[in-house]
Amino acid sequence: MGALKEKYLNECVPALKEEFGYTNSMQFPQLKKIVLNMGLGEAVQNPKIVEGAADELTRIAGQKAVITKAKKSIATFKLREGMPIGCRVTLRGDKMYDFFSKLVNIALPRVRDFRGLSPKGFDGRGNFSMGIQEQIIFPEIDYDKIDKIKGLNITVVTSAGTDDEGRSLLKTLGMPFKKN
Repeated sequence: MGALKEKYLNECVPALKEEFGYTNSMQFPQLKKIVLNMGLGEAVQNPKIVEGAADELTRIAGQKAVITKAKKSIATFKLREGMPIGCRVTLRGDKMYDFFSKLVNIALPRVRDFRGLSPKGFDGRGNFSMGIQEQIIFPEIDYDKIDKIKGLNITVVTSAGTDDEGRSLLKTLGMPFKKN
């Protein structure tokens, strides 16, 4: 069992039980999945950039990235249906906990002028989304081998019913939120 999963069972569950008064063990919110998404608008002019981004996302997540294709043609953007325009990875289970631990303990402290994540990134159902402007904050990315700095979106999906439950879960797992 991973260290973060142990922390969830030993520290988070009792804290959440005390805070929200859960009576059943199935009521406790938990992490369901983490989705990493890298949208590449410049892939319309340079289709090879998608392969490099997929490789970087694979190294960051530890799981093969899937290249996403355009669903519709949009003439103003010179985009045709079926063109590769991004990549994504969905993490579950142990890989999800490993990535979350790496994100909180290694990557986020490497962000320049980092003062915490905005607590406004919740969607109303306990899921948290955030954007990262530079993929070079992850230790797997070799700074000399990247051609262009790209950003990525990270969505942490929880089983929490409300934003307060989700925020409390992520805070006890170590996610650094700003003070309001």
